[in-house]
Amino acid sequence: MLSIMIPVLNEEESLLELHRQINESCQSSEIEFEIIFVDDGSTDTSWKVISELSESDARVSGIKFRRNFGKAAALTAGMKAVRGETIMMMDADLQDDPAEIPNFLAKINDGFDVANGWKERRLDPWHKVYPSKVFNWMVGSLTGLHLHDHNCGIKMFRTQVAQEIRLYGEMHRFIAVLAHARGFSVAEVPVHHRPRQFGYSKYGVRRFLRGFLDLLTVKFLTGFGQRPQHMLGGFGLFFFALGTLGLTYLGLLWTLMNVVPVFEASPIGGRPLLLYSVASLLLGGQGISLGMLAELIVANTGRESDSYSISERTPAADV
Repeated sequence: MLSIMIPVLNEEESLLELHRQINESCQSSEIEFEIIFVDDGSTDTSWKVISELSESDARVSGIKFRRNFGKAAALTAGMKAVRGETIMMMDADLQDDPAEIPNFLAKINDGFDVANGWKERRLDPWHKVYPSKVFNWMVGSLTGLHLHDHNCGIKMFRTQVAQEIRLYGEMHRFIAVLAHARGFSVAEVPVHHRPRQFGYSKYGVRRFLRGFLDLLTVKFLTGFGQRPQHMLGGFGLFFFALGTLGLTYLGLLWTLMNVVPVFEASPIGGRPLLLYSVASLLLGGQGISLGMLAELIVANTGRESDSYSISERTPAADV
């Protein structure tokens, strides 16, 4: 069964039409499905519409948040409620076309674990399109997963992926990256992007700054989540060595000034290099100390989540 998760925030006008299109697409392809609407603190009548859909269609269920917690929280709640072997996430604004569902399912049936949407012809203003291109290039460069549209709202993945990744903040845009870091296979599916018919976009300029900061977090978690000392300690050792070299040079200079009578040089106490070397030494020591503390935290809490991902098991041998 396919479980379709749809976060909702003030989308009362589009929900009935979205339900109709999903039903039409799945029935035409004979796909067994369920729909889980997660109302992320809507202030309009979205929850009323969801409740009515749930009463009229047993395949529809709803979850209502007490207030707005964000898209990642909505998707996390949806992942906990799904019953299907395959999960699909899409937005409620009708820009994602439900007619694409069979194409995504075909990609999963081809053996891929994650199918990520790619809006080939994006119907958004230029001030959203070009920053998005830069963002996608940065994500690919830092994580090694090169996709055309990491932030596409329509994705499909196996339930094993949902069980092994944790979403918080705005990590929902990095589902493919987090899955790839765990060894899951990722593919792209070109999708038809439609213009928004109702409501307004929930994303502003601030999301690009937040997205960059989240990207740094994802890079750290996927690259050094189980070995933070390799990054923090490496950073600390570099500056510690730099400070040591600076102080060693000044120490030799001071020795020559006091041992060799003919050697003349300005006093080391007034040189900027002394201040820079001491600051570098302290910065290096802090980096190494932070790395050690991070290692202690990982060692004591790391048992809560496995550092590996199992794809298959052999049947248990009969005793």
